[in-house]
Amino acid sequence: MANPASPFLPVLILFLVAAVTAAAILILSGKLLNFLKPRNPQAAKLTPYECGVPPLQTGARHKYSVKFYLTAMLFILFDVEAAFLLPWAVNYKHALWTFWAMLSFMATLLVGFIYAWGKGAFEWER
Repeated sequence: MANPASPFLPVLILFLVAAVTAAAILILSGKLLNFLKPRNPQAAKLTPYECGVPPLQTGARHKYSVKFYLTAMLFILFDVEAAFLLPWAVNYKHALWTFWAMLSFMATLLVGFIYAWGKGAFEWER
């Protein structure tokens, strides 16, 4: 009589090899990187690179303008719009209802775009 767990033995071996490999990579990377990295820190090398401009404030806890977040949300909104438009543009011939669904989606986004434009969301400096 054959062992009932024998069909799963290759899967178990694969999981063990993966776990050992992951552990070895994590252990060796920490040790080898500390051993191989150069040890000549300089003030210029320790400062964060901000497009060639020295940082104005120290630390990461400083206030951003609300316009930054509003611009980011508008970017995400129109990025999602582009993500929805691509499948529709590829497959719109197969179902007419997708045309009307996308038209209503675009109309809703157009209303939001006009509202954001009217509120001055696209003007960085006021």
